[in-house]
Amino acid sequence: MGSERRERMKALGARLRGLRADAGLTGAVLAQRAGIGQPTVSKVENGRMVPSVDVLGRLSRALDLDEASSREVHDLLVAVEAAPDEQDTDEASGDLAPVGVVLDDVVRSARLIRSFQCVVLPAMLQSAEYARHVFDSAPNASPEAVGRAVAARVERQSLLYEPGRESVFVLTEGVLRTWPGSPALMLAQVDRLLAVESLSTVRLGVIPWRRPVPVMPRHGFTLCDRETAVVESFRGERVVDDVSQVAAYRDLFSRFEEAAVFGSEVRKLLLQVMTDFRDLDTPATR
Repeated sequence: MGSERRERMKALGARLRGLRADAGLTGAVLAQRAGIGQPTVSKVENGRMVPSVDVLGRLSRALDLDEASSREVHDLLVAVEAAPDEQDTDEASGDLAPVGVVLDDVVRSARLIRSFQCVVLPAMLQSAEYARHVFDSAPNASPEAVGRAVAARVERQSLLYEPGRESVFVLTEGVLRTWPGSPALMLAQVDRLLAVESLSTVRLGVIPWRRPVPVMPRHGFTLCDRETAVVESFRGERVVDDVSQVAAYRDLFSRFEEAAVFGSEVRKLLLQVMTDFRDLDTPATR
């Protein structure tokens, strides 16, 4: 992201943080009043996220801003959006620290996680070695940055075991058969999926290749509670908090979920995938 745009985001965030302090509100209280997630408030105030017009309006109303202050923060948002975006340059720099940070922040405060993936396994289900290949594929990735990113990804997965949380994952079978590294890596990875599938806090579904998909998937996405979606692409992660867009992603997830198999059927499918990888891992006898 270009430095000019980054500085304008920081200016907008700092102004909103000051207005919140003047109102005597915590970030959690402001989020509740505005009807948005606390991580969204935190990211906006720290200059790490550009709020939509809808979100900025909610924050302004929750802060009970007068007309002049409302116009001021709106003008700051317009300035952010007008600044050049040099995200592609930053992504080629090899600094992997920001990768996954957005999703980390949103996931940590959510009680219901629903993730659909059509190419890469959901971050919360990846083994350390699988994750290492994911981060290694970034341009100019350094070993140090990859190591930090993998450690953060593995640490996040402890959320799967916390009582009171629910996680639902839906994959296409193609995800299981799009593999990095070696068949041995995928054997360990699928074995992890079998273990996670048995958790009472997790539902794991797969859309088998023999079933048509209800909608042609273009990218993966993760729903956090009912208020936020994190959309994943080659350029990174984008937070969506517009009410109508999040509702559309919820509808898409429901359609993919209806097409998937769960329970004994998904375990049978995973075991078949493991058999196929064992065949690949075993040299053919001549």
